[in-house]
Amino acid sequence: MENVSQKQAADAMPLAGPERARFWRDRRFRNMECLSASFLTHEYAPHAHDTFSIGAIESGTQIATMKGVREETGAGDLYLIDPGVVHDGVPGGDGYRYRMIYPDTTLFIDILEDVTGKAFNDTPSFPKELLNDPEMAAAFHAAHRVLERGAGALESEEGMFRVLVAIFQRYGSTIVVPVDTKERTAVGRARDYLTDNFESDIGLDELADVAGLSRAHLIRAFRREYHITPHAFLTDKRVREARKLLQAGQAPADVAIQCGFADQAHFTRHFKARTGVTPGQYRAG
Repeated sequence: MENVSQKQAADAMPLAGPERARFWRDRRFRNMECLSASFLTHEYAPHAHDTFSIGAIESGTQIATMKGVREETGAGDLYLIDPGVVHDGVPGGDGYRYRMIYPDTTLFIDILEDVTGKAFNDTPSFPKELLNDPEMAAAFHAAHRVLERGAGALESEEGMFRVLVAIFQRYGSTIVVPVDTKERTAVGRARDYLTDNFESDIGLDELADVAGLSRAHLIRAFRREYHITPHAFLTDKRVREARKLLQAGQAPADVAIQCGFADQAHFTRHFKARTGVTPGQYRAG
């Protein structure tokens, strides 16, 4: 890994001026989504990704809630978020600047196998989402900047491959499936129903019938299990499906209708609250 201090990484692009976000897909990593952004006031609504969310703060601070725990992160802190883990984020103090990548599980496993030369037969996971490691954060920033400037394939792949494997070797593990319970099965039915019918206008009575719980019990149990309300989960699912349609080139207005949003303005508001960019920016990336 390139030996870059956290101070050098922070000084490379001082936090100043208006909010900005650059989103792109890197074809060298199977169109992996990448983001570099500075946020002063933007607040992420609770959301989850179908992919890993891996990144680091360059300067400033962010306050995030994950699995019911609220923490403040700053320069030198890593984000190592598994697919499906609900999280939010708001600026702390004067805002923050950070860099992120979103590799899917298959890509992540391929990278681990390519670098180690060994088959990886389990599902990779990170037991802790927020960690302080200035050396690793600086290495990640260096590799991310190489991607952003569009360097050659070998330089880009080697740098990011090495960083991701080093992060996993230091902090990764494999997923342990939790023991099932009657309540977990019930809210699981509700979650599956929302997932399968996300484009529909689903009511609470309907969802409670599916789960076999009272409306109040369903909301409490769903939030306890997934750290998000049923309605917030439905909105997040719609946004995740919208990302796929936008990536395929569909117009935001059409995507809004297909994914169950009331109108394009409603869609844009919820999309930016969960991705940091507008549907148009995402489609162009």
